[in-house]
Amino acid sequence: MSGTGVEAYTFDKDVVEKAYAGWAPIYDVVFGPIFAPGRAAAVRAAERIGGRVLDVGVGTGISLAQYSSRNRIVGIDLSEPMLRRAKARLRRRPLGNVDMLAVMDAEQLGFADAFFDVVVAQFVITAVPDPEAALDEFARVVKPGGEIILVNHLGAETGLRRVYERRFAPLIRHLGWRAEFPFARLDAWARRAGYRLVERREVQPLGHFTLMRFRKAVN
Repeated sequence: MSGTGVEAYTFDKDVVEKAYAGWAPIYDVVFGPIFAPGRAAAVRAAERIGGRVLDVGVGTGISLAQYSSRNRIVGIDLSEPMLRRAKARLRRRPLGNVDMLAVMDAEQLGFADAFFDVVVAQFVITAVPDPEAALDEFARVVKPGGEIILVNHLGAETGLRRVYERRFAPLIRHLGWRAEFPFARLDAWARRAGYRLVERREVQPLGHFTLMRFRKAVN
């Protein structure tokens, strides 16, 4: 991104935490319906693998009830105000398959290597300061043969939408995410990390979001 001016704007953990502290009280109302198809698609993909699931960026816990009871779920989020709402949700509707909800940095996961069968990150990878560092951590904690499942908006590579996304990038970053994040960064990471893209498809509404599944090679 050198020379574009986009990366010159601060996008660090303080920016993200401040943004999501503000979003926490209204997040489900504002983003719940918009993100619902992507959340459901990510959970369905995780259910095909099953086992021990790490839900990164679990937020207010809006997706927790969608996982089947046969799977064990751990949810983490950088935002303590968001996670408070997830814990309150579980008090209202206890779920026996949720093992833990914890405040944690996606770029520094506090889990052992190869601890999870699948990592799910819904609308997260554009909301972390160092996406490749987070992906490296996802890869570290996934078992051989496991998957990393992402659902996210991806930035346009060409055309007017790319111009728009980059022009408004500073404003959007203050809201807590990047709009200009391209798939090429994920593809380059996967090649370096030894992961294979096994699925990439648009999800509703209007194909603005993309579901991606990356599978770890079995040694």
